[in-house]
Amino acid sequence: MDSTGTAPGGRRRRVPPGFRGYRRAWLRGDVVAGLTVWAVLVPESIAYATIAGVPPIIGLYAAPVALLLYALLGSSRQLVVGPMSSTALLSASVVAAAVGGGGDAVATTAALALVTGVIALVAGLLRLGFVASFISEPVLKGFVIGLALTIIVGQLPKLTGTEGGEGEFFGRLWGFLSSLGDTDALTLAVGLSALAALLLLKRFLPVVPASLVVVILAVGATWVFGLDRQGLDIVGPLPGGLPPVGPPDLALSQYGALVAGAAGIALVGFAEGLGAARTYAAKSGDRIDPDRELLGLGGANLASGLCSGMVVNGSLSKTAVNGAAGARSQVSGLTAALLTVLTLLFLTGLFEKLPEAVLAAVVVSAVLELVDAAALRELYRLATPALTAVYGLAARTDFLGAVAALLGVLLLGTLQGLLVGVGISLLLLLRRSSRPHLAELGRVTGPGGASPRWVDRARDPAAAAEDRVAVLRVESGLYFANSEYVHDRLVDAARPRDVRAVVLDMRAVPFVDATAARMLDRLADGLSGHGADLFLARDLGQVRDLLHHPEVLYPSVEEAVRAARARIRGGPGTGTERAPASDD
Repeated sequence: MDSTGTAPGGRRRRVPPGFRGYRRAWLRGDVVAGLTVWAVLVPESIAYATIAGVPPIIGLYAAPVALLLYALLGSSRQLVVGPMSSTALLSASVVAAAVGGGGDAVATTAALALVTGVIALVAGLLRLGFVASFISEPVLKGFVIGLALTIIVGQLPKLTGTEGGEGEFFGRLWGFLSSLGDTDALTLAVGLSALAALLLLKRFLPVVPASLVVVILAVGATWVFGLDRQGLDIVGPLPGGLPPVGPPDLALSQYGALVAGAAGIALVGFAEGLGAARTYAAKSGDRIDPDRELLGLGGANLASGLCSGMVVNGSLSKTAVNGAAGARSQVSGLTAALLTVLTLLFLTGLFEKLPEAVLAAVVVSAVLELVDAAALRELYRLATPALTAVYGLAARTDFLGAVAALLGVLLLGTLQGLLVGVGISLLLLLRRSSRPHLAELGRVTGPGGASPRWVDRARDPAAAAEDRVAVLRVESGLYFANSEYVHDRLVDAARPRDVRAVVLDMRAVPFVDATAARMLDRLADGLSGHGADLFLARDLGQVRDLLHHPEVLYPSVEEAVRAARARIRGGPGTGTERAPASDD
C-alpha cells in the first residue's frame, strides 16, 4: 500500500488519516511514544476524574476507548485524546446542575459524554467544522486561563487537608482562605513535596514522565511509612477489570437536560483539540480536517459514555509528549490505549495507596502551564499607538475578549464565561468594522522619476497633500453596517471650501454589498452639494459590477487625481476620455 492508501492493483482502501502512508520504520518510535503517553495519561486521567467529581477509575474507563475511536475517525497523526482538565471542570459544572443534591453523578457524567459525542458526530456529518471560528484564539486563551485558576483553587484544599468553599472561583478561594487554620501538616508536607518534585522534574528532566514517577514514589512512601494510618487521605480501592458497557440508565428527559451543557463542552473540546492538532500538523506538513476532527471527538466521547467514562477531548500537553517521544502516527495512541487496558486489568491495585494530596499536585502542576500571563501581555501589546489612535478601545479587541472570558469564568462560571468572552469579542469586532479607518493619502515622489506613491500621511510625514483634492483610502470592506459612516466621513472631507474633488482609493476594500454600492452611487450627489466631485481608484471587479455609474472608476490613484485636476480646471479628462479601468 502506498502513502495515498492505494493497494496493489489500484484498489482503494479506506485507511484512517492517522495511519495513511505508514512505514514499518515508524513502529519502534510509535511504540516508545505510546509507552511515554501512557505514563502521563494514567495518573492524569485519575486526577482529572476527581476534577469532574467522579471516582478516579472513571478517568481510566474513558481513556482507551477515546484513543481508539479518535485513531479511527480523526484526521491528526499525533493528537492524543483523553480526559482533560478544562472539559472535566465543565463536566462537573453541568453534572452538578443536572443532579442537584440527589442524582447519580457517575451515570450522569457518562450520559454527558454520550450526549456530547452525539452532538459532535452530528456536527461532523453536517460539516459544521467552521464553528470553531466563532471562538477566537484570544477568547479561548482567556477562557483556559480562567479554567486553570478555578481548577487550582479547587485543588488547594486537597493539598492542605482543609475544607474548600462552594461556588465559582472567588467563593472557593474565600472558603479555602477561611479554613487555613485547619491545615493538616502531613497532608501539606506530602502535597508540597509532590508538587515541588513534579515541577523540578518537568523543568530539568523533561523526558522523564514526571507524573508517573511522583505517583509511584508517593505510593511507595505510603506503603513503607504507613502514611494512611497517620491520617493521610488516599484514593482507596479502585475496581479492577474492564468497565461495564452500555448507555447509562437514565430517563430520556434526563438526557435532554444535558443537551445545552453538552453542546458547550463539545464546542470547547473541539476548539481546544483542533488547536492542538493544527499545532503539530504544521510541523509535519499534514493537513487537519475540522469536520473529521468533529467526528473523532464525537466518536471518542460516544465510546467513553458507553463505557462508563467521562467527557474527553484533544490534549495539547499530552500531544506534545507524544510528538517529542517520536510518534509518527496513531499507532502511538493505540499503544497507549492497550497499556491502559492492561492497567485496568492488572495494575489498579497499585494506585489504591495514592495520596489525594499527590493527585491534587498532579492536577496543579498540569494546569499551571495554562496560566499564560505572557500571552495576555502580548495581546495587549498588539494594539500599537497608531491602531489605538484610529480605533480607540476597539483596537484591543483580542485583549479585551481574552480578559472578558477570563473574568467571566472567574465571576460567573465556566460556560457563562465562554459566552461572555465570545459575545464581547464579537461586539468589539462589529464596532471596529462599523467604524473603519479612512486614511488621508499624500503623494511621495519616487526616486529617479519613478511613479509617485500614495501613502497614509499619518505614517509618512513626507507625503504631500494634493491641492484642492482630498485623497482618502477606506481600510475595510463596505457593507450595510458601515456604509453610512463612510458616506458621512467622505462628505465631511468635502466640507472645506477649497476642496473641489474627493478621490477614494478602493484597493483595501475586499468586498462591497448592495447597501454600500447604493451608498457609493448616491455619494456623488452628497459631494456635489459641497461643490465637489467623486472619483474612485483601484477598484475590485465586484465594486464595478455593483455600481450604477462605472465612469467614476480609475485604474490608479494617480490617474484619478489627474482627472480631478482636469475637472477642477474645467478641461477634459473624465468619463469616456480615459482608458478603461482595470481590475485590481
